[in-house]
Amino acid sequence: MLCEHFGRCGGCTYLDISYEEELAIKKQTLTETLGEYASFFEHLHPAPQVEGYRNKMEFAFGDEGKDGGLALGIRKKRSFYEVATPTNCVLIHDDFKKIVTHVINFFRENGETFFHRKRHTGSLRHLVLRRGEFTGEIIVLLSATSNLQTPLDLFAKSLLELPLNGEIVGILHAQNDGVADAVKNENITLLHGRDYYHEKICNLQFKVSAFSFFQTNSRGAEILYEVVRKFAGALPKTMPTQNSPQCALDMYCGTGTIAQIISPAFDKVIGVELIEEAIAAAKENATANGITNCEFHAGDAFATLEALTSQALKFEGEGGLDVIILDPPRDGLHPKALAKIAALSAPQIIYVACKPKSLVRDLPALIGAGYKLAKIEAVDMFPRTPHMEAVALLRHGNFATYYPCTKI
Repeated sequence: MLCEHFGRCGGCTYLDISYEEELAIKKQTLTETLGEYASFFEHLHPAPQVEGYRNKMEFAFGDEGKDGGLALGIRKKRSFYEVATPTNCVLIHDDFKKIVTHVINFFRENGETFFHRKRHTGSLRHLVLRRGEFTGEIIVLLSATSNLQTPLDLFAKSLLELPLNGEIVGILHAQNDGVADAVKNENITLLHGRDYYHEKICNLQFKVSAFSFFQTNSRGAEILYEVVRKFAGALPKTMPTQNSPQCALDMYCGTGTIAQIISPAFDKVIGVELIEEAIAAAKENATANGITNCEFHAGDAFATLEALTSQALKFEGEGGLDVIILDPPRDGLHPKALAKIAALSAPQIIYVACKPKSLVRDLPALIGAGYKLAKIEAVDMFPRTPHMEAVALLRHGNFATYYPCTKI
């Protein structure tokens, strides 16, 4: 059944066609986006789960139209206050639907109103839900202003009484009296349990906090990371660089997922991430998984690359870096960071792009620095939407001819 909000909430684009048709459109779109690099595009991996795949949702409080009363859902297109209730949303798990329905009824009964950004009245702002696809663990974060009158202990108690398929392991409250329409990692109060949940990816366990970056499609992430692992292992032991220990650099590593998943193929993996909270989780994850050859550093990408270039983080021995893995934000790499990465001249670069246009923009700088594009594979991480992830493998200089991509 089509969602009653299809075409208005902006969440889905291809809900009215078959998944096979959607994949065909995405292949054509990616080919057009890649332009001159399209001949290196080899495969689009279909999503293993087309519906109910999102493990994170950020809902907004608002109304369903003028004088429509309190509502909670996905912000409608071109609207400040109207939201689409996710009763029939195909992207989210049933546990999320039950929680949203309960939360809106709970606050209606308690007479709360949503925060009006122009009048600065009301209290309710956002509800963030995160769920482990493979563990069933759920954390709930309520963002509200200091005008909230309802006792939060009653709110937490009511949530814990819900009959869910999974289990709520943490409930948090974020007090936000600011003007910006955003969920802020400030003034956080833990109402129940813990401020993180666990997820399992590729047989490894990861601790994910309310504000940590983590792929929103857990089953799709396993396919994405398998592509990265395949590319990272494409540097054979017979290559000249293998006379010294192998080291990989995982830039924008988040909670350390890629670093730990590829760690068996390397003597050492260095992970770098700006958010200190994510790095703390990465270190805990590595310890919990019994991984001892990963080290993680919190810092700005450009500053860290400066230190790396000046040997401060260089891998022990003379071999330097063998593989650099890049998983940058949607807008791609900052020009200065891109130049530093290219200057490291690692034999291989694996670029994971959640926005293929950013990859296309950054490729000329890497190619101009002596890299050759070997292949591109894509993963449909976001079924029913136009988005997908692209993974590019590049090799530097003589390494490209020594080990051509046809042998991967």
